[in-house]
Amino acid sequence: MIKENQNFLNKINAVSDIVILFISMTLAYLIRFHIFSSDSGYIKLITYLQFSVIIIPINLIVFNFFNLYHSFRTKVFIKECSQIIKANTLLTAILLSMLFTLKLGNISRFVIVIFYFVNIGLITSKRLIIRKTLSNLRKKGLNLKHVIIVGAGEVANEYLEVLENNKHFGYSYSGYVADSTDFKGEKLGDYADLYEVLDKTQPDEVVCALDISDAKYLENIVSACEKSGTKISIIPFSYKYIPSQPYIDQIGNIPLINLRRIPLDNLGNAFTKRAIDILGSIFLIICTSPIMLITALIIKLTSDGSVVFKQKRVGLNKNLFTMYKFRSMKVNSYEETGWSKDVDPRKTKFGSFIRKFSIDELPQFFNVLKGDMSLVGPRPELPHFVDNFKDEIPLYMVKHQVKPGITGLAQVNGYRGDTSIKKRIEYDISYIENWTLLLDMSILFKTVFKGLKNNEKIVINDTIDMK
Repeated sequence: MIKENQNFLNKINAVSDIVILFISMTLAYLIRFHIFSSDSGYIKLITYLQFSVIIIPINLIVFNFFNLYHSFRTKVFIKECSQIIKANTLLTAILLSMLFTLKLGNISRFVIVIFYFVNIGLITSKRLIIRKTLSNLRKKGLNLKHVIIVGAGEVANEYLEVLENNKHFGYSYSGYVADSTDFKGEKLGDYADLYEVLDKTQPDEVVCALDISDAKYLENIVSACEKSGTKISIIPFSYKYIPSQPYIDQIGNIPLINLRRIPLDNLGNAFTKRAIDILGSIFLIICTSPIMLITALIIKLTSDGSVVFKQKRVGLNKNLFTMYKFRSMKVNSYEETGWSKDVDPRKTKFGSFIRKFSIDELPQFFNVLKGDMSLVGPRPELPHFVDNFKDEIPLYMVKHQVKPGITGLAQVNGYRGDTSIKKRIEYDISYIENWTLLLDMSILFKTVFKGLKNNEKIVINDTIDMK
């Protein structure tokens, strides 16, 4: 039944996407020729609607390519939104290429650009409404996916807890199959009885959640599911160590699961990010050069020591590099081991000001240009603290598998300076595993609007000298 429901939902999505395609094109036309301009005499709406008919198969193919006609039952909405944006970006690129190649001068490029944003908005809204509707139906016991758990150990118990804590996923637990009787729910049979159980209960899916002690039964379990034509999903014994999006490699006919998928290991992704870093750092150096010159002059006139503070930090592949900052503290003996705090007696008056508004970070654009850093990435740390944290905080060293950044996912979420290291690492790992160009753009955008100013306090009295 669940398969028929999913197929029906896929058809609803496809048909409604076609309807929205025409609505989006119409709205884009009206916005372009009746809001931005009233001169629409030379191009009629019917021309754009006819063009929309040509787009239909392209739209369906692109959306299917991004798995938008598959089940999003257990996917978060932001993931679906990301796929919608990617699909529309590719669709719009194809349309603009068609206009250029076929020289369709009677179709406005501006209309296509407006169509891009309108279509994303309408399809996202439609998907949200469908999600809310299905969630309400599932809470009422409708549109449920009936599953049987094979196993009765720790793995099975944790999977069942996930189902019980996420009713909106729409999974109905029918019972378990195991030799043990010490498990929640109805026991449907032993491992040897699985084929008969499947033939009798006809579940939508079997979830094999064996502990390593029961691994010897796996071959027969898979065989029983395939013989009965039942879909089976297997939770690996080592699932706790596998990320949500593992990268599967293969040697011969043996699959290898890379525990840490890093999109920036891809040469194309790395090249794109580096190109943006070079262009972005040059642009930002030019734009901020007046601020940097004034800052350097004030530091020189108001405090001892060099204008630019150079400090060794741990970067990509745990290699040391020299990071540049405007000097914001007095010369002191804790420069390589002291942790910067909100209230810190080492700060100068002007230093606390430039730290408050992140002006002290501007010389790091030169680090980006050199290639030691990126515009976006995990913040680099002093070797002294890396040695301390690597034994205290799980996965801490993973952050060194990509270039450090001037700003990052942790910073735009409020974790910068004297804040929780564990939370910062959680965000850093999330960034590393889920990197996309869109994510970098989002972080840079958020940095401009809420990441430049931090919670550090500006020093009023400047009396303590630590040398």
